Amino acid sequence: MGGMGLFSNVHLGTLRQALLPLSLLWEWTYRARRFCYHYGIFAQNSFEVPIISVGNLTFGGTGKTPLTLWISGLLGERGKKVMVLTRGYKGKFEQSSGILRGGRRLGHNPLHYGDEALILVGRHPHTTVVVGKKRSENLERYFDEVAPDVVVLDDGHQHLKMERSINIVLFDLLTPLSSYRVAPMGYMREGFSALYDAHLIVLGKVDQVGREKVDQLKKMLKPHTRRGTPFAEMYYRPTALVHGVTGKRYEPSEISPKNVVGLSGIASPKSFSLTLESLGFHVVETVSFPDHHYFEVSEVERIINLARKKNALVVTTEKD
Repeated sequence: MGGMGLFSNVHLGTLRQALLPLSLLWEWTYRARRFCYHYGIFAQNSFEVPIISVGNLTFGGTGKTPLTLWISGLLGERGKKVMVLTRGYKGKFEQSSGILRGGRRLGHNPLHYGDEALILVGRHPHTTVVVGKKRSENLERYFDEVAPDVVVLDDGHQHLKMERSINIVLFDLLTPLSSYRVAPMGYMREGFSALYDAHLIVLGKVDQVGREKVDQLKKMLKPHTRRGTPFAEMYYRPTALVHGVTGKRYEPSEISPKNVVGLSGIASPKSFSLTLESLGFHVVETVSFPDHHYFEVSEVERIINLARKKNALVVTTEKD
């Protein structure tokens, strides 16, 4: 057993040494790109409207869409007309553009617009969502038609072609600190130097980790930020359990039995399971799919049969 342990350590060290040059190349490529935008070598498009960017430095979800939803709702309550620019990941219009008008829950196809865009447009009647990866071009295309008071740029920290008023960068506290290395050594698509452009840093899921983890991450990030950059802490509070067919809303205390199968196709299924447990449910099984997964009928049938076997209800996320 000791020999096997030694082999594993040596093998891991060798792998890290092999990946280090690729990681450094990746990081410095992104640094050079930011440098070129900062000093006018690459042109940025500017618009006569406040633009709030909600982004991150890592691959995968950190809570950008929920925060974008919250910001859009807050601005709408203050009478602002909001346009959200999002990629429309895996949708037909990702490579071109499409526009969704706020307040409509029916008539929009997720295969065209992506799953997150439908959540954004369904929640708020004052919000218009424009999908497509070329977000600067799409804003220019639809700007006069929509005439927004504020633009929210979803997953925007690397979208440097567009000037913005506020840069918000999110971190997921469930991510291991050891994973904060630039790809391919870790989960980061950009190094910590990109935090110099951040006006606000948000630490998500603070209720699902200990205070020590929060303080450790802050200590790791602060040396890379501008002096005085504020930190905020975020957590999710479930607002309702909604029946998938009838649309009826329930309190967790009304649900019986308490056994549930947790079904999700999101970047952080662990967080979803912890949320279910915090509501008093007994998670008898978790079924996880990749983020933005489109469910097949056979998969749904298998999950229903599993729930029947376990005498449990299927509970999933709003997006799924």
